[in-house]
Amino acid sequence: MSATTQEAPLVSRDVAGAGGGRRMPFPAQVGMLAWRALVVNVRVPAAILPSLAISLFALFVYKAQFSGVAAAFLPGQSYLGFILPLSIVSAALSGAGVAGQTIVNDIERGYFDKLVLTPVNRWALLLGPMLAGGIVLAAQSAALVLVGLGLGLRPATGAGGLLATVGFAILVGVGFSGLIVGVALLTGNAAATQGGTFLFFPLTFLTATFVPVDQLQGWIRVAARLNPITPILGAMRAILNTGWDGALIVQGLGSGAAMFAVLFAFALYALRARTRRR
Repeated sequence: MSATTQEAPLVSRDVAGAGGGRRMPFPAQVGMLAWRALVVNVRVPAAILPSLAISLFALFVYKAQFSGVAAAFLPGQSYLGFILPLSIVSAALSGAGVAGQTIVNDIERGYFDKLVLTPVNRWALLLGPMLAGGIVLAAQSAALVLVGLGLGLRPATGAGGLLATVGFAILVGVGFSGLIVGVALLTGNAAATQGGTFLFFPLTFLTATFVPVDQLQGWIRVAARLNPITPILGAMRAILNTGWDGALIVQGLGSGAAMFAVLFAFALYALRARTRRR
């Protein structure tokens, strides 16, 4: 008997509880599904490392190209502290596909349909892989932060600021993963799900990518102000370069939370659409 056919009864039994008793608590369901998704993805490093490698490459290139002219628009500030959040957010957005790929792989193997037949909470089916993706994103972001420190980054807020920066990256990545999960559920296709991750490019380039928002002009300035990533980048940059700015941090948290709420609602809609088709 294959591993695929053996897994569903085990999940069903665990979620229902030993001996068919009380159902496993919701946090435990999320944790169990997150652990499974994490193990599956860690076994395939090729699914995780490319986004980290691209973000590291971009960090080195951006620093080399723009550090010499940064004094013109960032007087007294570190350009590394300005550009590092962009690399971290880029890794978080492109790495958000971990959750979607987990689900689409289960759909293609028929395992997801077996999970749906178990007593597992429908929210847990989504939050488990998304949480696993958040853990992967935390590791990727921490690696980028360590590289930044090696390049000379001196955060204005110390170790606490570095942790807050990683926290913002997780918020962005987990929120954006709702979109990828939704695409996976609606299409059930790995290629379409992978293609959904490319939607992060407009978010990272239609914002204050290389210069502050007040240095932008015309339509790109309007687009940057409407982009939900802009307040998050602003908060992360302030934390690293100038200190704890309460207003910017609140704006960043609000933007990240709103993005998570909207995209998770989309994922829930996609899940309902898939279960109705069965």
